[in-house]
This record gives sequence, structure tokens and C-alpha cells, in this order.
Amino acid sequence: MIRQQTDSKSSDWKHYNVEDEAPLLEWLLKHVSSESRTKLKATLKGRGIRVNGKTTTQFDFALHPGDQVGISQKKKEEGLNNRYVSIVYEDRWLVVVNKNTGILSMAAGHSTLNVKTVLDDYFHRTRQKCTAHVVHRLDRDTSGLMIYAKDKVTEMALEADWHNIVYDRRYVAVLSGEMSQDEGTIASWLKDNKAYYTYSSPTDNGGKYAVTHFHVLDRTAYHSLVEFRLETGRKNQIRVHAADMGHPVCGDQKYGIPGDDPIHRLCLHAWILCFVHPVTHRRLEFSTPLPPLFKLSNIEKRK
Repeated sequence: MIRQQTDSKSSDWKHYNVEDEAPLLEWLLKHVSSESRTKLKATLKGRGIRVNGKTTTQFDFALHPGDQVGISQKKKEEGLNNRYVSIVYEDRWLVVVNKNTGILSMAAGHSTLNVKTVLDDYFHRTRQKCTAHVVHRLDRDTSGLMIYAKDKVTEMALEADWHNIVYDRRYVAVLSGEMSQDEGTIASWLKDNKAYYTYSSPTDNGGKYAVTHFHVLDRTAYHSLVEFRLETGRKNQIRVHAADMGHPVCGDQKYGIPGDDPIHRLCLHAWILCFVHPVTHRRLEFSTPLPPLFKLSNIEKRK
């Protein structure tokens, strides 16, 4: 039998004695029938669960007979409230965020708005003894999913085996013009010049080999909505390969067609990110909705 206890110091917590071994979330779902799965997961993510008096956000934290679980009864405010960044997933080793346009992945120069600074401030406010470590980047005007490590060891583990850890990474983009092919693959060598412009070559130019797979989701006579799956992750890879196909990303001020800027932003969004957790080895899969303005029917109405 699970015994619920009342905290004598505060009515904001309920305590339970553990009598069987189980991962924390599994135990909560079995024994705290008054709360839904969604609510329990939100409470855990929001630092509203204690084990033996210590806060944990680890859903697979190992419970043992004699442990005491505390559940916060106080409604918590959202830990991160920022117009540019929202947290999709968080545990003790890493955080997955959804980045909006208009913010850098990390600092570049003085007083620049960047995701790392936003996360570091959030970690400080929530009394987490960690900082955000960048393991991959999105351009300022590209939106979508990103991973940040919470410590150097996790960062190094992600970077050392990135291409095996991340087994599915997809973007969606609005391209200029009507694509004739439904799907295909484009490959080339990419190399930057001194002005940081990335050049593409069908033969080895001393740069890095890049492979991009594409699949057309929708098309009109003026634009194409295309999903890209990265086999490699090179700088500006999708933007350069889209331009190579003769259908650059709309709103791309560097590689695009001048004037084809239907929604006044770079039309590139990282919408699927799937990877094996570097510590727990669990498969984690995330997706974000297609930005509404990317729908071609909406774009054509604006013309």
C-alpha cells in the first residue's frame, strides 16, 4: 500500500513512501492516480518532484523501497517565458529548444541576442548549476529545433559522435519557383571564400562533401514547399544546395532571388530532430508544426 503524507511545514507538497523499485515516472503513473500522465510529466519537467528531499527532473530516476517522493501542489509558472525560445524537452544532461527567427544560436560580438544567454539566465533563475553548451547551430533567421548540452562531458559526447547520435534531422523550406522533380538527392563540395560566401562544386574543391535529400510537399506555379533531410551537416548546406537546383530558399538575402521574400523572413525551419540520448541511450524524437505562413495557399493569398 502507498501511504500519502502531508508536509507538516507546507500544504504545497504531498509525500508518498515508496515500497517497490521502479523508474520515477513509471512509479508516479502507477501510484498517483489522481493526476494525469500529462500533468505528472509537466510537474516533473517543471521541477515539482522531489525524491528524498532533492528535486529531480529525471523521468527514469531509480526509486527504491524506503524512498520518499514529494509532489508539488502549487501551480508553477512556466520556467522559460521568452518570445524567441521555448523548451521542448529537458533533463539533467541536455535541453531541446524551439528557436524563433531573429536570434543567434550563441553570442557573436557584444550584447547580441542569443539562445545560449537566454538558457543560461533560465538555468540561473531555476537554481540549476549548469550552463548551455552549443553543439550545433541554426542561422539567426532559421527557426526550429536545437539541442544544447548542460555540461562539458555531454557536449563532448554529442560532438564526438554527432552523425551517429542524430539519426533523423529534417528541415522544411519554401523555395522560389515550381520544382519539376518530386524528390531526389543533391551532393557537392562546399567551401567558403574569404568573404564567408559558400561556394558549391561538383568536384573536390578542397571543401567539405555535402549530401542533401529533398522531397516536394506542395507546389504552385510560383513556389515549392520542400522537405530536406540532411545526410551531412555543413554550413549553409540547404541554402546553397537549393540555389544549386535553381530554386533558392525564399527570403535568402545571400543565395536567393532578390525580391522573392513573400513572408519577410528566411523560409527555412528545422522541424524534425531525432537522436539517441548520449547518456541514457534512449531514442528521443521531436517535431514542430509547420509555420503557418509557410503554407503555399497562404503565400499566394499575400501576392
